[in-house]
Amino acid sequence: MFILLIVVLIVWFLSALVMVLSILFHSSKGTGLSDIIAGQVYSSISGTSIIEKNLDRITIVSAVVFLVSILILMIIYPQGTLAN
Repeated sequence: MFILLIVVLIVWFLSALVMVLSILFHSSKGTGLSDIIAGQVYSSISGTSIIEKNLDRITIVSAVVFLVSILILMIIYPQGTLAN
């Protein structure tokens, strides 16, 4: 059980880190880091850059992994089991 806790905590931490970084990389009105990196590489259908779409996917996946890891932690340690 202790190894499972360590693995879930590592996954939780890494997903939180990836989620924060991917949110910070999002552009706001074309002035973010993704717009600087992408330059003029735009999708012809929606007008958003390919990098922005990938950042959206990375953010969604990391948020789902974060929430699942939180739920697993809630199952492993129900309320009141970590009392001193």
